[in-house]
Amino acid sequence: MQDVADRAGVSLTTVSFVVNGTKPVAERTRARVQAAMADLGYRRNVVARALASQRTRIVALVFPALEHGLGGAALSIVTAAASAATRRGFNVVLWPVTGADQLEDYVSGGLADGVLLMEVTAQDPRVEVLQRRAVPFGLIGRTEDVEGLSYVDMDFDAMLATGLDHLVGLGHERVALFVGDLGPTAPAGYGPVARTEAAYLHETAARGLEPVVVRGAQDPRSGHRTADELLARHPEVTAVLALNEAALSGFVNGLVAGGRSVPDDVSVLGVATSAEAVSTADPPVSAVVAPGHDLGSRSVDALIDRLAEPTAPPLQLLLDGELQPAGSTAAPR
Repeated sequence: MQDVADRAGVSLTTVSFVVNGTKPVAERTRARVQAAMADLGYRRNVVARALASQRTRIVALVFPALEHGLGGAALSIVTAAASAATRRGFNVVLWPVTGADQLEDYVSGGLADGVLLMEVTAQDPRVEVLQRRAVPFGLIGRTEDVEGLSYVDMDFDAMLATGLDHLVGLGHERVALFVGDLGPTAPAGYGPVARTEAAYLHETAARGLEPVVVRGAQDPRSGHRTADELLARHPEVTAVLALNEAALSGFVNGLVAGGRSVPDDVSVLGVATSAEAVSTADPPVSAVVAPGHDLGSRSVDALIDRLAEPTAPPLQLLLDGELQPAGSTAAPR
């Protein structure tokens, strides 16, 4: 830094202001410093800065990507989180951690200033690890007991009700729910599925509708098989709410292959899906679109705010989705 200061004809402090962005510097002076940095090949040493400041300026986003894969909704959360962190002078790293023990190995090394947990379950053992290690953290999702926890989550109850209101408003009386099945190794109480199914059972009971729930793995082929199962066991169903983004296109294709027209015979409405996922089916699928961008950006901002002010009250925020009708929903014939 002293070499840069000498070459640019400024003080060492001025170089520090330019490198770290801690105080404003006149544009002409900034240009001279940056030109000197380029001439000398100077690069900020992130490791040295972390040792000096006791901050890595890294936020770890914990997502079991190797098990679940990054669907469109999850990817929108990740990209929004990365963008929000960059805006605040932080970086996001994705930790494909699968369990509490592995997470403890990661956080014990001080690799990140804070952690955001995704794919949260009702009794999530990762929360206890972070609390015991005194690591600042937030949830994208929520546990059953959220006392003292900071979280930003989708309002699955409201999204399910919005979708059901849309279908019932079109005249449907037999509305099924298609949810994703994460397989035998899935953690119990996985938030999106548990909350959506509970909301569906509550809302159908309140409306005097008979509930029908079908499940399928999160891939297009399984979606096709689930459509076959639905038509065989519940041919009276005229509309489906689907919380299974990865299987959505296969499900629609399975209905068509089974002799049903979408939407004339069966309407399909995605719940908590990304805008990209619903456009891949033919016809494009109506959906209550997940607020992925807001989930990512608001959760990162909340965590960084708590790093700056640890005594601030936790943020507890539910975000609703947006109903986007397309070609897959219509009045029943």
